[in-house]
Order: sequence, then C-alpha cells, then structure tokens
Amino acid sequence: MSSSPRSQPNPRPSQPSAGRGAQPSAGHGAEPSTGRGAQPGADRAGGRAAPAGSGAPAPLRRRGAAMRRAVLDATVRLLAEGGLEAASVSAVAAAAGVHETSVYRNWGTREQLLREALADYTDHALPLPDTGSLREDLRQLLTALGAFLATPEGPALLHLSIAPATAETRSRRDAYWADRLERAEVLLRRAAERGEIRPGIDPRAAVEALMSPLFARHLLLGEPVTPEFLASLVDLLVDGLAPR
Repeated sequence: MSSSPRSQPNPRPSQPSAGRGAQPSAGHGAEPSTGRGAQPGADRAGGRAAPAGSGAPAPLRRRGAAMRRAVLDATVRLLAEGGLEAASVSAVAAAAGVHETSVYRNWGTREQLLREALADYTDHALPLPDTGSLREDLRQLLTALGAFLATPEGPALLHLSIAPATAETRSRRDAYWADRLERAEVLLRRAAERGEIRPGIDPRAAVEALMSPLFARHLLLGEPVTPEFLASLVDLLVDGLAPR
C-alpha cells in the first residue's frame, strides 16, 4: 500500500513504472539478494531452486544424520496431525525439506519409514522404569503404553505391525518387537534378583501375558484402556508371579 511521493524540488530522473513487464527497482520494497527476488524458489540454505510458481519450499541440502532426523521428526508430526493417510512420502519430504528420492534411497518403502519413525519415537515416549518395585515398574510402563496408544502414533504402529509385508519388511518388524519385548523383560529379571517373583519364571511369557490384553482391547474390542484396567492387569501378573 504505497502512497504517491510528495513533490520535491529538483526531482531525480523518473524511474520506469513497475508495470507487468518492468523489472523491480533495487530501492524500497525490493527483495534481498538471497530471497525470491534473486532466484525464484531458491532455498537460502543452498537447496535446488523449486519450479517457478510452485509455491513449495525448496528441498534443503541435508545429509546424513541431519537429514534422517528431519525426516523421522516430520513423519511422526504428520502421523500425529492426520494419521497414516497424512504421512505419504511426498508429504514427509515436503515437511522435512528434502527430496522424495532421498527418502526412498534411505528407507526403501513408506512402510519401513513409518516403522522406523515410530520405533525412534517410542524410544523416548516409553522409557523403562526402575523404581525398585516390580508392581510400580509395570504400572508405570503400562500407563505410558496406554497413553501412547491413545495418540495417533500408537494405533498407527499397531496397524503397521499386522499389515501385509514382504519378507524383508516382516523380518525388520519382527526384530523391532523382539527388541521391545527384551527391554520389558529387564523388569522381570530385576524383580527375580530382588526375590519378588518365583525362580524359574519365563520373563518373555510374563511380558506377553501382560501386554497381550492391552493390544487385544485396542485391536479387537475397540474399548478404552482405563487406569482401573491397567491396574488389574498388573495385579494379576504380579500376584501370580509372587513366591508361594
């Protein structure tokens, strides 16, 4: 909303008007040399210029760990905002500021990208408790897991875990769940060392007995996971494993 300049004595030679075919002047209102006025669609971080008029930010020249971090974070963010449908490879690449080819080159498929992003996220969302009490450890673990399943990321992880998969993808998926179960088994091993459970208890069987009702309620019944339900699961397991 510029106004007409006031009349000044001895005015400067008039500049061409900024009409449709004129070039913008380098005076007030001009774009900086690193902005759109210099190279339409060019990224200030040195990325490749986007097609003129596309309106999309140009991908950045991220490499290595920085690129992977940006893609994984963008994937989880899109899952949280719009669920599985929102986290397409093109949407993730745009949100992370990278090329789609970089995503495919590093993850191969959309499903593998989603699994790795969710696995990375759960490392932080589901810390392993160490309170000195098996009952309290399991209560905290199930409470965090129940809260995670109430977010968009939680059901996405469960659905990816039961979706059809290639042999390679299935192998990676199985390795992910085996790793998560082994982490939870640590709680049972600590309890055995403290004498809270009977000798000879199979930690894997105990963890599966604890987790399975929670996943069944989500995947099969669609019922809410309440604090009372979680407490009953913990009590059933801990009381059943206690020394006799």
